[in-house]
Amino acid sequence: MGKIKQFLSDVMSEMRKTSWPKSKELTKYTVVVVSTVIVMAIFFVLVDLGVSELFRWYIDL
Repeated sequence: MGKIKQFLSDVMSEMRKTSWPKSKELTKYTVVVVSTVIVMAIFFVLVDLGVSELFRWYIDL
């Protein structure tokens, strides 16, 4: 049990040393991540549709 308490104490000590982003920075980072995910999702949907159409065209030959 003592090791667990020491571990949690060490974790709390390290968390106090961490530099956390401010509210504006966090908002900017969130917008960047969400927009990147949306763009990548659209890209992969388009690529998937294109490859599917190529396979359908090839099979229909």
